[in-house]
Amino acid sequence: MIKEISSFSEVKLADEAFVVYDANVAWIAEQIMGPGVVGAIAIDATEENKTMDTVLLICRSMMEAGLSRSGEVVCVGGGITSDIGGFAASIYKRGVSYVNVPTTLLAQVDAGIGGKCGVNVDGLKNMLGVIVQPRVTYICADALRTLPRREMLCGVAEMMKTFLIADSTAYEEFCRRGVSVFAQGRTEVPGPCASEVPGGPICAQGVAPLVRPCAIKRAAEIKSGIVEEDPYEKGKRAVLNLGHTFAHGIEAVAAQRGDDIAHGEAVAMGIVLAARLGDRLYGTALEPRIAGDFERIGLPVKCPYALEELVPAMCKDKKGAGEKVKFVLLEDIGKPKFEMLAPSEAVEILSR
Repeated sequence: MIKEISSFSEVKLADEAFVVYDANVAWIAEQIMGPGVVGAIAIDATEENKTMDTVLLICRSMMEAGLSRSGEVVCVGGGITSDIGGFAASIYKRGVSYVNVPTTLLAQVDAGIGGKCGVNVDGLKNMLGVIVQPRVTYICADALRTLPRREMLCGVAEMMKTFLIADSTAYEEFCRRGVSVFAQGRTEVPGPCASEVPGGPICAQGVAPLVRPCAIKRAAEIKSGIVEEDPYEKGKRAVLNLGHTFAHGIEAVAAQRGDDIAHGEAVAMGIVLAARLGDRLYGTALEPRIAGDFERIGLPVKCPYALEELVPAMCKDKKGAGEKVKFVLLEDIGKPKFEMLAPSEAVEILSR
């Protein structure tokens, strides 16, 4: 369930709660703390720390706090926090309930919705994990007030992915507005959020996040609807992986080289590669349009590595079946399609 709130004081805690929060958003965690909180732990929410060691650290802290099986874990932060916190909740005393309070755009439209929780192993993304739905995901526009532009753009990449697979009208509208505002390099625009959505939340200090609440809500609703139809990714839900097979390969190579490439940036590059692959297979011409849209908004579109370097990581993709991986491609905007291809085969097609 998704619930929009106007302030973090509206987060409803269980009678017994333990808070896991990103140290960077302690100011938000402080607003959530209440009489039912038995303990809390701040984590350094980075890909390097997205490991079983961190999960065990959280579980030990919950044990020390005396959190019972009737208690609840509250995850406050971005996608890494909800991944780690949700995973810890799922295995603590054979599983306790958890709640997400996403504080990044990427988490509000994607990572905080759907119940996928996991950790990285040997530099490979989310190789250990579970799918356990949060009791509720709270969406508060106020969290985005101070988000750096780069972090906003990472969320934009996931938003555009969602619109590309399910809502061509929302995609086109977002591109039109995005070009006009992101090009100015801002992360906020003047004016209250309430004017964007009837009954919508009003941000503190009279500013609205650069991405309108109505767009955030639409992206969140699309993902939530897809998840409800296919909670355990047995079919349709896999469309949400558009660009992610390539993205995980890019992230793996970046980690090996020590390069700074954020998940949303890798997703943007991966979507462009997926669009190119679809063009090769279906005779379409979507890549130039999508790459142009992404570039005008400020997203990276060119993979900095030789495509052959991505193959080893793509071969270990969770969506694999034997030697082949389920690639999500586009026949058109709003019309995703699956193709089972060996990663080396996909790279060969792209190189033609």
